[in-house]
Amino acid sequence: MQVYNVVRFKVRQGEEAAFLDAHRGGKAKWPGLDHGVIIKTGDQTFCLIGTWASQDALMAARPAMIKTLDSFRSVLEDQGNGRGVTDAVSGEAVLDL
Repeated sequence: MQVYNVVRFKVRQGEEAAFLDAHRGGKAKWPGLDHGVIIKTGDQTFCLIGTWASQDALMAARPAMIKTLDSFRSVLEDQGNGRGVTDAVSGEAVLDL
């Protein structure tokens, strides 16, 4: 089964275009990423969903993902409760619907 990662972001008001632009044009083409999408989940909130061939592929891409995050970190709001500016989870698919 594939591995998925989901990262939740809260973007500062008026910075949505900068957030999306930080991922366009191959800026989020991380090594090992099979497919990725960004969905808008509410006012100023977004989730990035990535699919990976393996947990190893995801882990190997983390430095590149952090480099991308560092390029737009200033447009994000802290999500509170110790989460910082991202709320990230990942895991192996256990059921294909």
